[in-house]
Amino acid sequence: MKRHALTDEQWLLVEPHIPRSKARTGRPRRDSRLMLDGIMWVLATGAPWRDLPERFGPWQTVYDRFRTWRTSGVFARVIEALQIKLDRAGHIDWDLWCVDGANVRASRAAAGAGKKVSGGTKTSRPTTLWAAAEAGLDRSSTWLLTARALLSRSK
Repeated sequence: MKRHALTDEQWLLVEPHIPRSKARTGRPRRDSRLMLDGIMWVLATGAPWRDLPERFGPWQTVYDRFRTWRTSGVFARVIEALQIKLDRAGHIDWDLWCVDGANVRASRAAAGAGKKVSGGTKTSRPTTLWAAAEAGLDRSSTWLLTARALLSRSK
């Protein structure tokens, strides 16, 4: 079995959620499993679509199938079905939620770099009175007092 390819067991779980449609051209439609394997290869490797190995077929075809399935909600239905199956088996702890920190990028300011502010000053832009009011803050709010002080200084 090739790397990043679905096993037969995985394909049996996913196959009912993959739409079956006829080719719109005179050529036979490409195998959906092969297309899904190509999509998984690109997503797993992070490679550009144009670098997709030839064994998956033309990259344009695989990308077109990916785009079609994404917009029609095929991947969402597959994920939902797999979550339901795992939940019934007791493999999902819904109280535990994790974010992979390797994919969350912090701003430069979080790493100690200076913040970019228009006007060249190191202070933050003042909170406008309407924004504080929309946030439900009252007149004695620190935000409103800060905004008033900054507005009066700028005049």
